[in-house]
Amino acid sequence: MKLENPTPINWKFSDRAEQLQSSAIREILKVTMRPEVISFAGGLPSPETFPVERMKAAFDKVLSTQGKAALQYGPTDGYAPLREFLADSLSVDGSRILPEQILMVSGSQQGLDLLGKVLVDEGSKVLVETPSYLGALQAFSVYRPEFVSVDTDAHGLIPASVASKGAGARLMYALPNFQNPTGRTLSVERRVELVETCARMGIPLIEDNPYGDLCYSGEPLPKMLNMNPGGVIYMGSFSKVLTPGIRLGYVVGPTPLIRKLEQAKQAADLHTAQLTQMVVYEVIKDGFLAEHIPTIRNLYSRQCNVMLDAMKKHFPAGVEWTTPEGGMFIWITLPAHIDSNELLAEAIQQNVAFVPGGPFYANEAEKNTMRLSFVTVSPERINEGIEKLGKLIKARIPA
Repeated sequence: MKLENPTPINWKFSDRAEQLQSSAIREILKVTMRPEVISFAGGLPSPETFPVERMKAAFDKVLSTQGKAALQYGPTDGYAPLREFLADSLSVDGSRILPEQILMVSGSQQGLDLLGKVLVDEGSKVLVETPSYLGALQAFSVYRPEFVSVDTDAHGLIPASVASKGAGARLMYALPNFQNPTGRTLSVERRVELVETCARMGIPLIEDNPYGDLCYSGEPLPKMLNMNPGGVIYMGSFSKVLTPGIRLGYVVGPTPLIRKLEQAKQAADLHTAQLTQMVVYEVIKDGFLAEHIPTIRNLYSRQCNVMLDAMKKHFPAGVEWTTPEGGMFIWITLPAHIDSNELLAEAIQQNVAFVPGGPFYANEAEKNTMRLSFVTVSPERINEGIEKLGKLIKARIPA
């Protein structure tokens, strides 16, 4: 039975809800769904890297042999064999990580939200890089912190800036490997200095590492977690090395913190899907990632080089960019008078999309910046898109 002419509800949202804003990247992705658009916008891993058949076989096996357990509620902290596997893989350099120090989460974005919930009060000082990962800024901003922008240079975060700005901070958020959005990598020396600085000042250090395995050559740099397990919160994800659709990540930290995060997660979703955790464990338990990740690295390295070569050919003097050693992103700095938001509007008319740099800044956005991702675009379309962008940029530079 339906009411006749019910009085419309005048929705009253909470103050927290009123301040929520849509992700700039997600809004741009609505445009890039059109097949004619050459999109350098999304931070999406290439579907060519998804191990579809391996995942299908794992789903079949788990459901055939452990179906009732896989479809039941599970423990909040996560599937024990998977946590044990991760603990063993993270225990290096004399640093022993225990399974009880690991909380499985529904994508690392949930991990960021839970960390904000248990560590940040309104007005808390939160240190972030300049620029920083947009998803982290969104997650933490819900809890109304005071963001403090830590200085960076061509080599990434400057630890001395933490020392000068960090007094009383609740946390330092860092993305040391092939950073989103800049593609920069923090050197071993700076990692040591950052860990020492945060430990000395009593600042919890979040080491977000979704891209660390995607180095184009050599071995991944050491994790800050292993330098100081008692003061570093490590975040990992299966989104970039398996598939983002499974929404599976993990947080590693001191046991008291993990137990508090577990309580917050119980209030949010009880637990991450047991089925997907069991499937991922089935996929990776026998060393599959060691053979799979190199194929991702090779693909991304080739496409990165195509984009770098295209920019050298088509971008005018006065445009600068990073040269990543891994990951998925290149950061562009345009001449100071060019607003990348205005450039994007013109680019979309030419069926090319990218992400303007402004939203990645917690304070004082630099609008002459932009982020390009190369991993989901073919070499031919990379060249075509960069050529179009180059012409648009040249048109904005006085003769």
